Amino acid sequence: MTAPVNDESPAYATLVAEVALAAESVTGVAFLRPGLTDRLRSALSRSGGASPAGVRLTRPDGDGPWHVEIHVVALRRARTVDVARVVRDTVERRLGALLPTGVGPSAPRVTVTVTGLV
Repeated sequence: MTAPVNDESPAYATLVAEVALAAESVTGVAFLRPGLTDRLRSALSRSGGASPAGVRLTRPDGDGPWHVEIHVVALRRARTVDVARVVRDTVERRLGALLPTGVGPSAPRVTVTVTGLV
């Protein structure tokens, strides 16, 4: 039996890192957007254990589906809507391969926001 994945487990950190890697690998993504929390965390702590910027995984009711929020900065030459759709599809496929059956009652809900262009 697989241990549950929660936001304090090593499996959670691995899951967040895999989601970040999948999102960054999409053509048209310049980088994941760091938020204020990420900037403060990197300024105050140099321990490599922080989750990647631009990715947030939550499970609001504890047993329901994962909510995945991804914030990316896209390349100006790419169509923003296409980048967002491909990131969402890529992350959904990656999560489908990573999450063992029985970890949640339904597929994760993935939201992608393009926060800027470079």
